Amino acid sequence: MEHDHGYKHLFSHPELVADLLRGFVNEPWIEQVDLDSLERVNGHYVSDDLREREDDIVWRLRWGDGWCYVYLLLEFQSSVDRFMAVRLLTYLGLLYQDLVRTGELTPDGRLPPVLPLVLYNGERRWSAPIEVRELIAPIPGGLEAYRPDFRYLLLDEGAFADADLPARNLAAAVFRLEHSREPEDLQAVVGRLVQWLKHPEQRSLRRAFSVWLGRVVIPGRFGETLAPPNNDLREMETMLAERVKEWQRRYEQQGLQKGLQKGLEQGLEQGLEQGRQQGLQEGVTQGEAAVLLRLIGRKFGADAAEKHRERIESADADTLLIWSERVLTARHIDDVFSASS
Repeated sequence: MEHDHGYKHLFSHPELVADLLRGFVNEPWIEQVDLDSLERVNGHYVSDDLREREDDIVWRLRWGDGWCYVYLLLEFQSSVDRFMAVRLLTYLGLLYQDLVRTGELTPDGRLPPVLPLVLYNGERRWSAPIEVRELIAPIPGGLEAYRPDFRYLLLDEGAFADADLPARNLAAAVFRLEHSREPEDLQAVVGRLVQWLKHPEQRSLRRAFSVWLGRVVIPGRFGETLAPPNNDLREMETMLAERVKEWQRRYEQQGLQKGLQKGLEQGLEQGLEQGRQQGLQEGVTQGEAAVLLRLIGRKFGADAAEKHRERIESADADTLLIWSERVLTARHIDDVFSASS
C-alpha cells in the first residue's frame, strides 16, 4: 500500500507525466499535443450504479482547439491480470459517462480522445492481451462486427534495458530506481535527479521522490528506512552517500561470512565422504580378517588362530588376501606368513 501511494504521488506531478509521454509514447500524435498544458482531472467520479472510482489518475492536455485525455493506470500487483483490457474498457466507459454528464465534449459535441495507459512494474513480464478482441471467442456469421474494438498502451518497466531508457527523463529515472540492485546505481540516479530538479517550483516533486525513496525503494532493497529531516532530495542524497559506505561494508562482511560458511559446508561434506570411504574400507578389512581367522582355525586349530589374531587384525586388506590364498596350500601355519615375515 505504501508503494501504491508513493507511486501515485509521483505521477500526480505534471513534469513526470510529461516525461513519461515524451519518452515512452513513440507515436506521431504525441508531437501534436501541448505537454506544457497538462492538467490533473479529478479522478473521483461515480458510475450509474453508484460505485465510486477514486484510484484513477486522469490527465488532460491540449490538442489543437480541444483536449486529449490520458487515463494512467498504475499496476503494482505481482501477477499479470489477463483481463486488464476488460477492466480498462470499463474504466474508460465510466470516464466517458462523467464527461457526458459534465458536458466536457469537443466543440462539435463528440467525446474527446483518451489514451489508456498501463504502467506495470511487476517482476514477471506482462503477458496479458492488450486488445479486448483477443479475449472474446471467435464469432461466426458477421457477428464479429459487433465485437468491441479497444486496446491500451502497456509500459512494462522491467522489459526496458537500461541502455534503451532516455538519458534525461524523469520517468526513466523512476524505472532505473525501481530496478537498481546495487547501492552505487541508486546513488547515481539520485545524484542526477538532484541536478535536474533544482528550481524552487520543483520542490514538491523533489519531496515526492525523497519520500518514495526513503519509505519504499530503499527499505525494499536494503531493509532500512531513510527519512531526511525535511524530506528534501538533496538531503536524501547526502544520507544515501553515508549509507552506501555502510551497506558496502555490510555486503563485504556478508560475503566473507557466506564464503566461510560455504567453505565449512564443503569441508564437512568432503570429511563425511572421506569418513564414509574410510569406514567402508575398514569394514572390508575387518571382514577379510575374520574370514582368515576362521580358515586358520578350521585348518590348524583354534589355538593357532588365537596366536596370530593380533597380527591378522592389524594387517591391511592386500596382505590379508595373500594370506588367505596361502591357507589353501600351506602344510604348516608358518607357511601362511613366512613369505611376508
